[in-house]
Amino acid sequence: MIKVAIVGYGNLGRGVEIAISNVSDVELVGVFSRRNPESVKTLGAKVFPYNDLLSGKLDIDVCILCGGSATDLPHQTPELAAYYNVVDTYDNHALIPEHFDKVDNVSKLNNTTSIISSGWDPGLFSIQRLMSEAILPNGQTNTFWGKGVSQGHSDALRRLEGVLDAVQYTIPNEVVIDRLRNHEVLELETRDKHVRECFVVLEDESDENSVRESIVTMPNYFEPYETTVHFISMDELKKNHSTMPHGGIVLRQGTSSDVSHVMEYKLSLESNPEFTASVALAYARAAYRLHSEGTFGAMSVFDIAPKYLSPKSDAQLRKELL
Repeated sequence: MIKVAIVGYGNLGRGVEIAISNVSDVELVGVFSRRNPESVKTLGAKVFPYNDLLSGKLDIDVCILCGGSATDLPHQTPELAAYYNVVDTYDNHALIPEHFDKVDNVSKLNNTTSIISSGWDPGLFSIQRLMSEAILPNGQTNTFWGKGVSQGHSDALRRLEGVLDAVQYTIPNEVVIDRLRNHEVLELETRDKHVRECFVVLEDESDENSVRESIVTMPNYFEPYETTVHFISMDELKKNHSTMPHGGIVLRQGTSSDVSHVMEYKLSLESNPEFTASVALAYARAAYRLHSEGTFGAMSVFDIAPKYLSPKSDAQLRKELL
């Protein structure tokens, strides 16, 4: 049995607890939270203080880090990689190289195995982009997200001063997608592919104009996009924006001789956090196996053979899936 700890218990942490209940080779050690353990309501998992992890002496094979990419993971992943094998879902694409290097240095120094930026994007979509470009080197790849709730972008909104709660939807340009599917070659800017729509609940006496400006100018998250901000009540947020669907498409157009090809990979998710959690758990299995083989340091999804994700043996995989 692989002994897994959940670090942080929001939507993603709850999703990991659900994912663990669906597999037979993983044992949940517990949830570790910076909140008062008595205030954390799980589906049954025991809850411990986050600082208990920092002794480095707990019987844990892999920690799955379920904090936000804006402020939690840049600190927690390298901190815990000094003691344990770790998996995170860090999703700030522009800063992934910096995050990787920081975690890699700690992991190699301490002989731990760390997998960063697991999930579906970055993660599964990253693999599809790599494969499609390798198979069709002459062409272009476009990724579209949504329509759906982005956990990372919503978390970034909630971290802003003056924001009590918020949800952000990423909305793809369906007209552009259909044109690409029909083999039309387009030169697209970031703003051509998506818009971002934010629903924000303000803290008392917060200034709408100031908060809106902080949102639309946020580098990497909102500044490159056409962004609309709606200020609503908490009741409306809970009533109309409590579910977390998402998904997206990786679409590659390419040519071989004088013919064109379109490769497409699509996800349609009723629960973004539950699916992301399921991916992270599969990579926790990989982290455990790779560490057992003596592979240390940080890795991304590009570095890991698919067989490490499955509980099945190599022989089973060849027989049943190849």
